[in-house]
Amino acid sequence: MFKSLGTFGMVLLMVTALVMVGLGFLIGPTHPLPWIMLVIVIAIPFIHNKMAAKRYLVWKDEYSVGIEEMDNDHKKLLNLINQLQTAVHYYTGKEFEEKALDELVDYTKTHFKKEEKLMEDNGFADLEAHKLQHKQFIDKVSHFVEQYKKDSDITMVDTLKFLKEWLIKHINGTDKEYGKVLNEKGIH
Repeated sequence: MFKSLGTFGMVLLMVTALVMVGLGFLIGPTHPLPWIMLVIVIAIPFIHNKMAAKRYLVWKDEYSVGIEEMDNDHKKLLNLINQLQTAVHYYTGKEFEEKALDELVDYTKTHFKKEEKLMEDNGFADLEAHKLQHKQFIDKVSHFVEQYKKDSDITMVDTLKFLKEWLIKHINGTDKEYGKVLNEKGIH
């Protein structure tokens, strides 16, 4: 529903602006209205693209935990969230949306197992608390997946918001803590 409304709104805005350009030129080519409207018509796609880009996560060096394998996993998680973002905001079909969600959930579980094993193998003291955060995350995402089956549009918007906020907060919080400890042990 949201996908088609957004597209409809963009098309309606462009058509309205083009009609105003055409009507403006009937007034005369020296009148400023058609030229202003023409600039607006040209600017709309650029403004739209700028606004759409803000929906996506971008890896920043400040997210690094100092362990290359974990940073690469985090980059992949950001990419998978962005794929899901694309599925939610553009018409890609239900199959793509479901595949993007499944791939994200599966890879998250794989990453958590690797991360927990790395911490366990290196005697990270706060391993149990970290595991609990992972479990709570998986439980919350599982709840979103169940809700998705009932109402996909609303649930995906909420899911994306949660995923983006949680991942960045988790990386910059508890993941950086284990990164420091393991870096001191020579693990990079």
